[in-house]
Amino acid sequence: MAVTLDKPVDDFQALATSGLTVQLSALKGQNLVIYFYPKDSTPGCTTEGQGFRDHYPAFQAANTLVFGVSRDGLKSHENFKCKQAFPFELISDKDEALCQLFDVIKLKKLYGKEYLGVDRSTFLLDRDGVLRQEWRGVKVPGHVEAVLAAAQALNGA
Repeated sequence: MAVTLDKPVDDFQALATSGLTVQLSALKGQNLVIYFYPKDSTPGCTTEGQGFRDHYPAFQAANTLVFGVSRDGLKSHENFKCKQAFPFELISDKDEALCQLFDVIKLKKLYGKEYLGVDRSTFLLDRDGVLRQEWRGVKVPGHVEAVLAAAQALNGA
């Protein structure tokens, strides 16, 4: 079942960088930003990740953890995270379980060819694991600032 606004997100467990296993239920008490991106080390994904990196102290001040998610493997994630000095973890979703939970796999077109790919999307969960805001079909410029403002507003509530 896909996520729905103002409803709790089903508990999940996933492997992440730094040898972590991320489990939603273990993160209660903190707001979460979970952003899905198509591929490590590509221009748009790098720019988006750098935005979250550069604003990370403000996310921390808003009691909000950030996780990036793509279908890349952990080795690729570790390289991407290290090269970009990301202070947050990247979740590997090779089996697309999280992509399906958040319904981010969409039909895309590149050079006239259609394929199934990750629709750049971001989700904001409150400290109880309830989905409070979602952004789908994200355009990178200005996006991180919009997510940060929503996280700050949520933290103030």
